[in-house]
Amino acid sequence: MSISRRNFLMRVGQAGGYSAAFTTMQSLGLMPMKASLAEPIAAAAGTGKGVKVVVAGGGIGGLVSAYELRKLGYDVTLLEARARPGGRNFSARKGVDIEFTDGTKQTCTWDEGNYQNMGPGRLPSVHGTILNYCRELNVPLEVEINTSRSTFLQNDKVNGGKPMVQRKAVNDTRGHVSELLSKAVAGGALDQDLTPEDKERMITFLKLYGPLDKTNKYVGSDRAGYKVNAGAGPQLGVFEEPASMHMLLDEAFWGGILYEETWDWQATMMQPVGGMDRIPYAFAKSLGDIVKYNAPVTAIKKTAKGVTVSYGPDGGKTKTIDADYLICNMPLTQLTKIPNDLSPGHKAVVDGSTYAGAYKIAWQSRRFWEQDYNIYGGLSFMTQGPTTIVWYPSANLMGSTGILVTGYEDESNWGFNNLSIPEKFEKARSQTERIHPGHGHELTQPMFCGWKRVKYNEGSWIRSYGTGADGYNVITEPDGPIYFAGDHTSHIVGWQEGAALSGKRVVQQISDKVKAAKLLGHHATTEA
Repeated sequence: MSISRRNFLMRVGQAGGYSAAFTTMQSLGLMPMKASLAEPIAAAAGTGKGVKVVVAGGGIGGLVSAYELRKLGYDVTLLEARARPGGRNFSARKGVDIEFTDGTKQTCTWDEGNYQNMGPGRLPSVHGTILNYCRELNVPLEVEINTSRSTFLQNDKVNGGKPMVQRKAVNDTRGHVSELLSKAVAGGALDQDLTPEDKERMITFLKLYGPLDKTNKYVGSDRAGYKVNAGAGPQLGVFEEPASMHMLLDEAFWGGILYEETWDWQATMMQPVGGMDRIPYAFAKSLGDIVKYNAPVTAIKKTAKGVTVSYGPDGGKTKTIDADYLICNMPLTQLTKIPNDLSPGHKAVVDGSTYAGAYKIAWQSRRFWEQDYNIYGGLSFMTQGPTTIVWYPSANLMGSTGILVTGYEDESNWGFNNLSIPEKFEKARSQTERIHPGHGHELTQPMFCGWKRVKYNEGSWIRSYGTGADGYNVITEPDGPIYFAGDHTSHIVGWQEGAALSGKRVVQQISDKVKAAKLLGHHATTEA
């Protein structure tokens, strides 16, 4: 009998893994990849006239909220605790400090023009909202090279610990899977599921996908690389010998092989020219004196007319501001520390939430990865920690020096949080030697950014909500005049897209409330 498309694709996935199924779906035209359109807020110009809103926190969610509120005529003030906009959107460069809650401070001394995005480092092409803001604010973008087949996969337990070039691991795996599946088809294993025509088409596909030779065997190909490169005159190219399927299975490289297939990791990735923080600075420039810096929120109190927000520098004179509404874009790790009169349900979520502790370690170095290894962007992966990636820069290709990331994990992994900062640097340097032996000494001027330690963050992204599964539903709804924004109020946690969408959503919620109130002839703020 014939087989349905769905069952056929499921069997391809079972035999060849996600990559095989994904490629098959794209070849059949079943998986178009398209960014969702950035929908405008459904509110008339001037909707916010006479309505005052305070935005607490100048991360992307707060900046988007203030930007959209201003468009609609609201009287808006954004309070930012730091001397800069962006929150976790933060780029280290010469003269910039990274300061932790315990007073530890590192000052970046890299060459002028070098930088590293210590928070978000990628803009997926499927994230249409944040990309639209880049377009609207004239933030120039360039390609972020998220994957390169010249990078490495490394496992201490096999191949003598010697790294394998990604192109070889990817294509030898495809080749072996294609050969196995072609044998299954030819041997009649799928006769009850595939028609003779389907079997013929499947073999044709596998010959290309593998690629397989005339006898349907995988014997290597130029896709996996050459042990002797083709050259001028009589010099022919000689393929690398295929790695055995047994070794590839032992290597456990699947994460490194398939990471680029994830929906929001697929090419094309982008980044702002000069650093990711170009985005918040563009918002801030547009907002002008709407943004108040060095103004951490110190208390929140509901009133009969809306909300009173207290703010001021550490140890400085406290100021207050009254508003109809408050959009709280602060991480919940910070909201729980300040006096507030949140409802019991909201307070339980805020006080009980937990955050991840992602970190990055970055160094300046001669671009040995380009000059000696032909690697331009992308990531190399290691199976054993404590750091498991090397992330190569996409900016300033062919420059004399560049910034190499040799750690991007959660600090709780491998007991990394128990090490001093100098010890972290030495571990990261030694891990790099697994991928690039003999080059660890070229890594200089290290910078460590651990978001669990960063003042006004104390976490990278939300890990759990205080009241369990219903916590998300609580924090995404207003508490009287208090609304909540940030990537933790979206299903796109950890991405600027989630934060931007959350900012637009709360502006829509407030505008709907204001419209309803005006129809009734008064401001409705604290009513349910």
